[in-house]
Amino acid sequence: MAEPQSNAPLRAPAGAPTSGVIHVRTRLAGDFTVIANALLQRRGSAVTVGVAGYILSLPDGAPVRIDALCEHFTEGEILISRALRELEADGYLERRRERGPSGRLRTRTFFHDVPPGDGPEPPRPPSPPRPRRSTPSPQPASEPRPVPEPTHEPDPSPAAQTATTEPQAAADPAAHPAPDPRAAVILASLRIVDRRLILSRREADRLAPAVTRWLEHGVSPEDITTHLTTRLPDPLRARPARILAYRLGELPPPLPDRPAAPAALPWQTCDGGCERAFRAAEPGRCRDCPPVAGLATAC
Repeated sequence: MAEPQSNAPLRAPAGAPTSGVIHVRTRLAGDFTVIANALLQRRGSAVTVGVAGYILSLPDGAPVRIDALCEHFTEGEILISRALRELEADGYLERRRERGPSGRLRTRTFFHDVPPGDGPEPPRPPSPPRPRRSTPSPQPASEPRPVPEPTHEPDPSPAAQTATTEPQAAADPAAHPAPDPRAAVILASLRIVDRRLILSRREADRLAPAVTRWLEHGVSPEDITTHLTTRLPDPLRARPARILAYRLGELPPPLPDRPAAPAALPWQTCDGGCERAFRAAEPGRCRDCPPVAGLATAC
């Protein structure tokens, strides 16, 4: 006879929990990311934790813009931008304004494994060296320095004076009129029509003068919104501000002049005795009163 066998499940290893998750760990030798438990166990949105883990897994120099993150995740720009704001508020994400080698300002994004104050601060990248000013070589004391002769420069021409004063007038903020308050409302409301058209405050301030010119040209806010949100590419290959700036670059042609309405005829009082008022070029009788013999009706 065969030996009796039991179909009861095997007993769990000693020390294993009777409920909850049981980890089956594998020792990884490469292609992994070390993330602090404080970040992974952060209370709140799971999108924020997922975005943080994805950014930590990227190599240095990878783009972490909102549009680049939206291409990887299925969430939209609103949730992604909210997650980045929460990470920036917690100290994980940091944006710094730095001057590049060419002298232009640019925004650099830094992501901390541990927020500053909770751990050692990572070293900042070295700043580009400043160009040294060349110092003139000292002349010997025995040789006298040549004294430059005074030269009389001709007076600048009126055209040169105009060219010199034009940049100063352009830099004067009083020379440019303030943007229409409706322009900021139009730009901020675009995301209601199309949720992809999310603009920062700096982008809205840069586009407000162009919207103001359209308003001064006689275009209504509703027509401007329709012009900016109709037939947009899907997906957007550039920042929304660039697309809006391109559409606002050229003003529409002015509306043709409407023909003047004909002048209304003056009011006249009937001479037939009915005292009825009617419109006619000259005084006379209304059409209900019998005409005078040998004369035509006045109306």
